[in-house]
Amino acid sequence: MIWYLALILATGAERIVELVISRRNATLAFSRGGVEYGHKHFPWMVALHTGLLLACIAEVFLLDRPFIPALGWTMLAIVVLCQAGRYWVIWALGEQWNTRVIVVPGAGRVVNRGPYRWSWLRHPNYIIVVVEGIALPLVHTAWVTALLFTVLNAVLLLKFRIPIENGALRTLAPTAPPR
Repeated sequence: MIWYLALILATGAERIVELVISRRNATLAFSRGGVEYGHKHFPWMVALHTGLLLACIAEVFLLDRPFIPALGWTMLAIVVLCQAGRYWVIWALGEQWNTRVIVVPGAGRVVNRGPYRWSWLRHPNYIIVVVEGIALPLVHTAWVTALLFTVLNAVLLLKFRIPIENGALRTLAPTAPPR
């Protein structure tokens, strides 16, 4: 359980690094006339992702969830791959990457490098988030957390975040397909 706690704390520290990158990119975007879309759903996203980390710890420690090696090691490998995928996305989007939806008018076309070069893969970052939201709790069989996060995250992504992001991207490049 201590190693799992270390994994969750390391994941939390990594999220803080992401927020630093995001804040830097947001400041730059706003200095260039960036417009934020969907800011009302953002606190819910923060709460959900913070809740995921806290629920992972709570379920494992309070409900004494076991570590099942075949499941745990497989899920840990998936979590590590998700981290690599997340930083691939951050690299591909560069200064445009953000935890918020910010569009700089007249900035040009939609990014088409890295995982964004495949038109069939419209939202690679959200696919990574979905997979990680299942895998991270299951490293230590926190199946209730995996299930609840997956359902709540699906509602947030499908009802709010993805439609807002697609609409914002259409303002950037009206002729480009939404990502």
